[in-house]
Amino acid sequence: MKRILYFLCVVTALAQTSCQKDPLEDIEEGKWNNERNVLDIKFENQVGNASIVRVDDLTGTINLAINVDAVPDLSHIVIKEMVLSYGANSSIKEGEALNFENAQKSAELTVTSPTGKSRKYTVVASSFRESLIGTYDIDNLIVYGGTGPEYGGGAVMAMTDKPWIWSATLGPDKELDNQLIFEMTGITEDGNTYGTVTNTAGADGAYADFIYIGDPQTDVKKFYRQIPEGEGKWLRNYATGTITFTFADGTTKVGTFENAGTENLGNGSTKTIVHNAFAFNLNGTDDWDKIYSDYDKFVKKPRRFWIDVTKKE
Repeated sequence: MKRILYFLCVVTALAQTSCQKDPLEDIEEGKWNNERNVLDIKFENQVGNASIVRVDDLTGTINLAINVDAVPDLSHIVIKEMVLSYGANSSIKEGEALNFENAQKSAELTVTSPTGKSRKYTVVASSFRESLIGTYDIDNLIVYGGTGPEYGGGAVMAMTDKPWIWSATLGPDKELDNQLIFEMTGITEDGNTYGTVTNTAGADGAYADFIYIGDPQTDVKKFYRQIPEGEGKWLRNYATGTITFTFADGTTKVGTFENAGTENLGNGSTKTIVHNAFAFNLNGTDDWDKIYSDYDKFVKKPRRFWIDVTKKE
């Protein structure tokens, strides 16, 4: 009797199981999934990341910048990568192009969910030109340095204001007839621009050696040779706002490209940039025994360094 009851229980359980709906069926068929979002998108010659906004259930916007120096026009801008919501499809695929050559600089694409719901994205491409490209005259080399600026130990000075502490033949003045020539060669996957920089030696054919000839004589090229002699490379990171210069031996220096204006350095010190400047934060060492001296400001505790430049038209 027990065997019969056991058999009936098994048959009943199997019958109940066969009648139950597969709990994964809806998931596998996508009946739950109304998502229709662009999560990420990257076009050829795009600079930086795209700004993607879901406006409402039916619409969205995508704003991005295209390097127009690298394309003849905006009529055929190819999508390199596109990430959509799980299971969604786009009316425009990777490898296809959008046409932004119109008054609004805009195009459209539609993303459809597995359940058939859709969202139309308006894609707007603004024109980007790398402002760094061009030729610059070097106007001045300015240093902010000194131990204890809160006690009057800090100062902002042109290196050429102190000619007696530098070499008479290879002092900082040798840089003032130099030119910096920036050319762009490409854009990284992250949308950062890069290229070559040529630091010409100027009419005198010389570069500064940045050797302090006081006591003790000290080579401070590590502080002041921030842009390579001759040809080097540059990378402009738009997320961090920095420019990285790479030398022939692979070493790098990181600075910023500053526009005209006045920097407040604290403790009554300021630096005015007339046109543009390449600026670098320096990491000197406090020397309270040398406070108020030129040695302290230029050799031991330089804090910030500007290469003042004027862009040639």
